[in-house]
Order: sequence, then C-alpha cells, then structure tokens
Amino acid sequence: MATLTVWKFAEADAAQRALSTLEDLQRQQLITVQDGAVVSWPEGEKKPKTTQLHNLAGAGALGGAFWGMLFGILFFIPLIGLALGAAAGALGGSMADVGIDDAFIKEVKQKVTPGTSALFLLSSDAVLDKVKEHVSGMRAELIHTNLSADQEAALRSTFSED
Repeated sequence: MATLTVWKFAEADAAQRALSTLEDLQRQQLITVQDGAVVSWPEGEKKPKTTQLHNLAGAGALGGAFWGMLFGILFFIPLIGLALGAAAGALGGSMADVGIDDAFIKEVKQKVTPGTSALFLLSSDAVLDKVKEHVSGMRAELIHTNLSADQEAALRSTFSED
C-alpha cells in the first residue's frame, strides 16, 4: 500500500536534497518512490517553485492533473496547465477522500513559507531502519500522512532526532 507524506524542510533547497537521497535508496531497493513533487520557496520570491518527479510512470503515479490541482489550491500556481472548471471540482472532491481537505490545505499554507521547502511523496516498501540511517539529520517535519495514528507515530519516531 502506498503512503502519501508531506515533509517540510527549513531550507529552500533541502527537499530536493532529501529527494536525491530517496532516489539513491530506491536504487538500493530500500524504498519505492512511486510519485512525488518538490516545492522550493527561496527567500524573497513571491511564489514557490514546484517540480513533479517526471521519471515515474508506474501504476502508483498520481499524474500531473493531481499535482497541478493540489499546488494550484495551495499556492495558486498550477504545476502544469490544468483547465479549471468541472474537472477541478471533481479532483477537489476526490482529494478530500484521501485526506486532502481544508485542514490539510491550511496547515501546508501555514508551514511552507518563503525560505522553506517541502517534499510531497507517494512511497511504499520502505525498509525504515535502513532509510533512517540515510535521512537522519535532515531535520524534516512531517506535515501530513495518510497512515493510521499508530503507523504515523512509528514514522515520526523513526525520523525523529534522537
């Protein structure tokens, strides 16, 4: 089962560095990155820059319409050209079904600000103890996950700085 997580980083380029680490771990078969996007918001910029992972065409990939709609809602910037209207309404309704609701939108808007970055990640099959070895020290804050409360607590514990 795939997990959607959103991680916030204190530096504008840190999410991209984290993604590079995860891509290396995927090559080692320690995690499966099914889809994702990076939001980078350098200090002084009016809007963040968004980048979808383009090298993924697997069955779990969410697609440009999903990311475009999500980032359009969050930051008023579509990732790709997405015609708003009936399709946007349908996508917005389906997002609520997977936990992307008004509370999620409000929290991300409050936390992803100029000078920060975020990694939106759809992943599975993580070997958590091995992944933790490589991501410790990244100082990431878990903003959102679609895991159960127990699973989320385990994930937070795995990635906390001890």
